[in-house]
Amino acid sequence: MAENTLRIDKWLWQARFFKSRTLAGKFVSAGSLRINGDRTSKAHHPVHPEDVLTFPLGPHIRLIKVVELGTRRGPATESRTLYEDLDPPQPKPKVERPPVIAEREPGTGRPTKRERRKMDAFLDEAEEQD
Repeated sequence: MAENTLRIDKWLWQARFFKSRTLAGKFVSAGSLRINGDRTSKAHHPVHPEDVLTFPLGPHIRLIKVVELGTRRGPATESRTLYEDLDPPQPKPKVERPPVIAEREPGTGRPTKRERRKMDAFLDEAEEQD
């Protein structure tokens, strides 16, 4: 192996994108990874510093630039120094929930027949006003 390269499966594992090297190898073998825009399906493909990796991970498409090659799988703080995230995943926007019309106290059980009739009448009135 060249002096300044590392197997892609090993680098993905060291950078903590996958929990095991086996999972990283299977992911690469599936053909979902691009190195500098070229699709690869070989886990032994060498990766160099300054390479750009593109791959889907969860609901996001990750765009990662290799900054350096690691020597071990260290803690997460150490693994974040191995790459630069060119397009970090954005947090999901907060979705406002509609107001709850009829809510019961936790632990009060199911509503009785009388309480259900009252709720139905209340909901029918609310629909008529809309």
